[in-house]
Amino acid sequence: MAVTYKPQLNYTDFKDLTEQIHFHSTEGKIWLGEQRMLLMNLTSLAAFRREIVNSMGIERAKGFFLRLGYLSGLKDAELARKLRPHCDELDIFLAGPQLHSLKGMVKVVPLEIDLDQENGKFFGRFEWIDSWEVEICKTELGQMDEPACWVLLGYACSFTSSFMAREIIFREISCRGCGDERCIIEGRPAEEWPDAKEFSRYFKADPLIEELYDLQYQLSSLRSTLQRQEGQYYGIGQSASYNKVCKMIDKAAQGKVSVLLLGETGVGKEVIARSVHLRSERDDQPFIAVNCAAIPPDLIEAELFGVEKGAYTGANQSREGRFERATGGTIFLDEVVELTPRAQATLLRVLQEGELERVGDNRTRKVNVRVIAATNESLEKAVEDGRFRADLFYRLNVFPVRIPPLRERVEDLPLLARHFLEKFHAEYDKRTLGLSDKALELCLSYHWPGNIRELENVIERGVILTDNNESISQDALFVTPPALETQSVEHIDNKGNMVSGQPGGGPENWSEHILQSGISLDEVEETLMKQAMEQAGQNVSKAARILGLTRPALAYRLKKSDILSETG
Repeated sequence: MAVTYKPQLNYTDFKDLTEQIHFHSTEGKIWLGEQRMLLMNLTSLAAFRREIVNSMGIERAKGFFLRLGYLSGLKDAELARKLRPHCDELDIFLAGPQLHSLKGMVKVVPLEIDLDQENGKFFGRFEWIDSWEVEICKTELGQMDEPACWVLLGYACSFTSSFMAREIIFREISCRGCGDERCIIEGRPAEEWPDAKEFSRYFKADPLIEELYDLQYQLSSLRSTLQRQEGQYYGIGQSASYNKVCKMIDKAAQGKVSVLLLGETGVGKEVIARSVHLRSERDDQPFIAVNCAAIPPDLIEAELFGVEKGAYTGANQSREGRFERATGGTIFLDEVVELTPRAQATLLRVLQEGELERVGDNRTRKVNVRVIAATNESLEKAVEDGRFRADLFYRLNVFPVRIPPLRERVEDLPLLARHFLEKFHAEYDKRTLGLSDKALELCLSYHWPGNIRELENVIERGVILTDNNESISQDALFVTPPALETQSVEHIDNKGNMVSGQPGGGPENWSEHILQSGISLDEVEETLMKQAMEQAGQNVSKAARILGLTRPALAYRLKKSDILSETG
């Protein structure tokens, strides 16, 4: 639907935006929806801009700050869509200028807006008043030769492009930062600007920076290749606890000793087992992984040690077992505690003598295999309970390594999350904006009983549920977000003051107050509708949004209460 904005129209109410601002002063955090925000003094930003200009030059600095604003606009466009899903096109669009003003970036005055989302048509003309970028030019940097509101311009281009689902470019027609009387911007589809291609290059990565990134990537890939060749591959992690495990693996890998990996389900025991193999002299030989719990007890011996034809019903041909296939290399026995007593006896013989007999065979076969075992329960307890041979336990427990659960290495979580995001972006052919700040904070606070495997599943769910160019929210990650310890929260009230408690609340219990006052439910409803209509300038659609109702539902209630007739 085509919409034309007239100057006499007022902004829709800011309340839905201000309610998204939460101050967690005891934690040192400020939130706008699921975005973490910062309050910074303008002098610091001015010094930062001056340093960037001096080090990169005007053109590269301009591109840098345009891209900075562009990313912010993407985040706010996403927030606008979520907060105003049932509003008309103009109200959703105006959330961008409103958020720009709310953040203290600039006061935005719409002069002319013509938009038609369905047909992709757009024209916008706005005045910027008290731009922060103009202010630092006047106080810190001096007058510019060209328009100076780079961050603001990038924001406008990004927000509108996301809103219109096509490339919209804004240009500063005049700018106080370069001596003009007013800051005026105009926005149109990219193809309507004769220099669109030249301007759009600012939103692409700087060639020099891109070259540096390419070199860094090549260096990283080369290092990774060399590390793999040297067997120094451990998966993903930089925490102290994970690095300790890696150092232990370094020492164990160089010998022939059996390794016992201990840790909860999902901590990455197979990754560590592969690391031992790759770090050893056997790295060019087979690595065979076996989940002992996944093989039926009556088949475990045949799977591990092989079987001769006719050994049992269904054994129609002789075949080698996993140990024979791993000869010269490494075999990883996950959940080794699930082995049957007979399989345990055979495994003990393999470890002691380096030989085995296939099921149904009397011929001894030599094998040269390194055994890495793993379990998520105590083998000592299994020995005490009579479920595991003590002599086998002592053979396996020569070099035990405990792998820490994810909750003990949370500093590695962002790295792991980024890895899984890249994996599932490729798998599902989409590109999200990654975890929202709020979602990442929730992940860092969660205890992760399923460890890395659970994290992988959660990230996959988030990628599936999130559209392209949107951030993955808390709700997309978890069906029921984990309950976290409640913190003291402050918010901005309608008068612009910071008060304690959640938005909409107050220092006293308003519901209790109403009940004690003897006010009827009809009176409460009528009062709320009148106030909403007043705030909305007697616009039923806007009032419905304020009250969280559909327009027909509010119109019915207004008519029933004779409020519509009162307002005319």
